[in-house]
Amino acid sequence: MASSAIAPTSTSFIKKNDLGLSSFYSSPAFSVQRCKRNVSKKICSVMAPRQSERKPAATGSVKTGMTMTEKILGRASEKTQLNPGDNVWVNIDILMTHDVCGPGSIGIFKKEFGQNAKVWDREKIVIIPDHYIFTSDERANRNVDILRDFCTEQNIKYFYDIKDLGNFKANPDYKGVCHVALAQEGHTRPGEVLLGTDSHTCTAGAFGQFATGIGNTDAGFVLGTGKLLLKVPPTLRFVMDGEMPDYILAKDLILQIIGEISVAGATYKAMEFVGSTVESLSMEERMTLCNMVVEAGGKNGVIPADATTYKYLEDKTSIPYEPVYSDAQARFLSEYRFDVSKLEPLVAKPHSPDNRALARECKDVKIDRVYIGSCTGGKTEDFLAAARVFHASGKKVKVPTFLVPATQKVWLDVYTLPVPGTGGKTCSQIFEEAGCDTPASPSCGACLGGPKDTYARMNEAQVCVSTTNRNFPGRMGHKEGQIYLASPYTAAASALTGYVTDPREFLQ
Repeated sequence: MASSAIAPTSTSFIKKNDLGLSSFYSSPAFSVQRCKRNVSKKICSVMAPRQSERKPAATGSVKTGMTMTEKILGRASEKTQLNPGDNVWVNIDILMTHDVCGPGSIGIFKKEFGQNAKVWDREKIVIIPDHYIFTSDERANRNVDILRDFCTEQNIKYFYDIKDLGNFKANPDYKGVCHVALAQEGHTRPGEVLLGTDSHTCTAGAFGQFATGIGNTDAGFVLGTGKLLLKVPPTLRFVMDGEMPDYILAKDLILQIIGEISVAGATYKAMEFVGSTVESLSMEERMTLCNMVVEAGGKNGVIPADATTYKYLEDKTSIPYEPVYSDAQARFLSEYRFDVSKLEPLVAKPHSPDNRALARECKDVKIDRVYIGSCTGGKTEDFLAAARVFHASGKKVKVPTFLVPATQKVWLDVYTLPVPGTGGKTCSQIFEEAGCDTPASPSCGACLGGPKDTYARMNEAQVCVSTTNRNFPGRMGHKEGQIYLASPYTAAASALTGYVTDPREFLQ
């Protein structure tokens, strides 16, 4: 057993056990193996790591195994050994901000460093307008203006601007959702530290780097210094093996995990994903997995870089990078094992991402709309998945179905890439035949509500199946709206029936 962490000293080690779905659901179908050892009640007092097999040297300290997260932070802080709970000054490789938090971060930077101060490195700051873009709201528009003025003043190299709100295609620099754009533009690299003023910055952990969200004050400090004081998190390890059923997506995997450990289960912890299932995932699916670790309270999510990672980055960055991997003797706070071959399509019912249920158990839930988009579920492969369900059914949707590509590139893919097994049809053709709304301008859209005129915002108390990441009251607009989080497969199947629907109804 790879796990090696400790529980309250008054209790004995918990044996590895098998928990059938009957532990959570009415019918057993999916087995989970959870390996957990005792952990100190104090965050900063995780038990001293095991020594290596060799005998300790007569002088000097003995090096012990480290996790990926510990190694990345160790390198960035110029330390050879780190333990969970250590506070270290970390050198930042990339700082990202957007139109919601950028103005506040800029204001703090100017207040603390001076009105004429210069940022620490104009080529390591990435500024991406994406949240409140296609709106007539003057304050939202002003935020983008503030970003533009700052980037001009500081000569920021990577500013993905938008000026013509009437036609996003007239803005060649505009990208869309920051977390997807960061990857597409080559800003996500193994072994690096990426911080962003957005909680879903953890998405970039899919590339084998430390990526986490920070607040405006921290971002203002990083703008001026390129450094930040960070506490080293302990690591939870999730081992996922087994062949993925063809009706399951990464969204189902992360909903299963969050349902297992709760929205507080990974609070200020790293979540490391390994196993044959993870190795088989595409980069976009890995991004989905890491994207929602914050919904479990996680500090960061991370996946070891491999050939899939390197292939994705080939034509996206020329900056050299050095991946790191957890040592065989690394200490993990807990280890969870999943047989993915037995997993069924899932949803998270209102009003929490850990309110997990089988999609088939919610078949009587009538819905009013479906939303496919966001950093979680608005990538190219998400739309290809939805199109597969629509094409397999040959039917039209029964509820309004909104499509919001994450970025300009995703939007272009929707209109140009053939969907496998459809005789060359594109996603856009299939969506039109199914009666979906025309794919909208790329942005965060209604994922987090936004101004009243935001496309597809829930301005009424409706029930929505969504490929987004949060379903708290008011998240997509109306405070009485009900949001069922689901994979693109499940979202598309639900659109076709007008009820929460297991996609196997159309894929088998």
